[in-house]
This record gives sequence, C-alpha cells and structure tokens, in this order.
Amino acid sequence: MSEEKYLTFALGKGRLADKTMELFESIGIFCPEMKDKKSRKLIFTNEEKKLRFFLAKGPDVPAYVENGAADIGVVGEDTLIEEDRNLYKVLDLEFGKCTMCVCGFEKSRELLQHHEFIRVASKYPRIARDYFENVKHQTVDIVKLNGSVELAPIVGLSDVIVDIVETGSTLRENGLTVLEEIRPLSARMVVNQVSMQLQNERILDIIERLKEKI
Repeated sequence: MSEEKYLTFALGKGRLADKTMELFESIGIFCPEMKDKKSRKLIFTNEEKKLRFFLAKGPDVPAYVENGAADIGVVGEDTLIEEDRNLYKVLDLEFGKCTMCVCGFEKSRELLQHHEFIRVASKYPRIARDYFENVKHQTVDIVKLNGSVELAPIVGLSDVIVDIVETGSTLRENGLTVLEEIRPLSARMVVNQVSMQLQNERILDIIERLKEKI
C-alpha cells in the first residue's frame, strides 16, 4: 500500500488565516507549528495527519491552487472573482464578510445616475469594469491601483473608487461615502481540480465536516 500523500492548504495571510485555522481546529484539523508567531518557517506540517499549510498573499492563493502547489485554498471571494481561475469553489465559510462598493464624495453620486463618462480607481479592475459596463452600462476609464485607493478621488485621480468596505471608518475619516453596493463577499474554500479527483475522499470528508460547523 502506498504511503498517504500530504494534503496541502494555501491560506490568505492575516485575519483570514487565523479565522480559517479556528474553524479547522473545530473539526480536528490542527497545526501546532502555526501557533508560533515568531517562526520564520514558510511551510507548516502536521506529520500525524499528513497535512501541510502555507501562508500567501490573498491574490496569490488562487494561483497556488489552480497550478497544484496547494490542494485546497481559503481566500476572499473578491480575489476569486478578480483572478477568475479554474478552480472548484466548494464552500462559503461565512466569515470575512464585507461588501464591494462604489465609493466617493457625495457630490459624485450624480455622475453615477446619469451614465456620464467617469474615471474609476480600484484594486479590482475586472470587478469594476464588469459592474459599470454590464450592470450600469456606463462608460468608464479604469485606473488600477495597489495601495490605498481612498486617496484617488481626494487627489483628483478618479471620480470614484471600487473597493471592499467592512466598517466604512476609513471612508468617513477621509470625507468619502458608499455611493452604490455592488455585491456582498465572504471567505471561500477552493479546491484544485486534479486534487478533487486524486484525493476525493479526504477532501469531501473535510467539506462535509465543515458544513456541519458553519
């Protein structure tokens, strides 16, 4: 009988990984190595259960899973939509909830109501373009940014922004507001398509146990 393969998980760094491990621990999936916040290790292993974990930047998680470097990934739904990778999206974990919104100064609301040409800054150009062109049927110029997009309308780079809103405190502190809501978002579990075939029993067991806890 061949030795059991590792099941590898790619988790988005930060609060998402912490919440994921809390949920995993509730179904008996542990990795004590990950508790050491001072560790500089890149890969954490549970030898007993043949599980392996690594942390990655959120936008990179779908790439690791799609290309088979990880069997399972946990990442925000915003990233999955923006990256549009070939993955099985198997489970809504129902945490990390937020909303993708169009935000800006209150005076910009009128620009959204009359289908005028506007400039939109966002970390999510695919989501922004799809919303404006296919939902609102409004012509836009999309400016891709990687940092604090709230700065864009303040310095005149854009009329509005498309970004994730959790509490809205950063918007309010900078005189901005939510102008339109695009869609609610949450953390999702994804699976590599080949892994789903080769490790079907193990993966389906994890999915079913998680469903009971969510």
